Amino acid sequence: MLRIIDARSGEPVDAAPARRGLTRVEVHAPGFDTTSLRVLLVADLLVRALELGGTPVWALLTGGRQRAELRASAAALGIRPFEDSPDVSAGLGEAQLIHVALEGGAATDGVRIDVAPAHSEDPDTRDDIDPGVLRLALLARHHSAPARLEAAALEEARVTLARWRGAVARWARLPSRPVPDEVRGRLRDAWEDDLDVPRVLDVLHHVETGPELPDGARFETYAYADRLLGLDLTRDLGSPS
Repeated sequence: MLRIIDARSGEPVDAAPARRGLTRVEVHAPGFDTTSLRVLLVADLLVRALELGGTPVWALLTGGRQRAELRASAAALGIRPFEDSPDVSAGLGEAQLIHVALEGGAATDGVRIDVAPAHSEDPDTRDDIDPGVLRLALLARHHSAPARLEAAALEEARVTLARWRGAVARWARLPSRPVPDEVRGRLRDAWEDDLDVPRVLDVLHHVETGPELPDGARFETYAYADRLLGLDLTRDLGSPS
């Protein structure tokens, strides 16, 4: 069961209601900058995690300036589209309401996930960064901790993403093997613990180098984890070695 820290109380709460009723995720992105993109990315992770657990989700975007530019950058980052938020009186009988917002933002009802800011060394060069690299660099820090997109962090993300995509393409040529139960459990324990994506990445680093796993199981593990991460790790399947 996915549990998240409610920023209003500081206590963990179930992100999904009992009986798997509809969860409404409302995203509050104040403008068009790297921090707002990070807010949308955390909401995207939340939606993916809920859906992986079998919970139906209604995802909405509210507020903010330059919304068209924000949506375009979010789409490039692999973030799924969010509907425009309707009048607050409109609803689909959701059983749970979760807000995803910048920490220190306006007060809200319902459960709230606060997202720490993201700082770029040079915001003007954000559009020149490979979207997958930017997404991985943002995922490498827990959403409650500030993210600093310095040159070293972006280079580390670039090298890691290229290596993983190449490895996944090689592993795919070998007989498939199921994701080991222990590995699947570690992945789910990580992302169901307040969306602890850095722990998910740590599991993948271990799977990449652990000598006890067949390559077919490595492939299936990375493909499974990418349903949450959205890094397009299978992009290079079929490409020349």
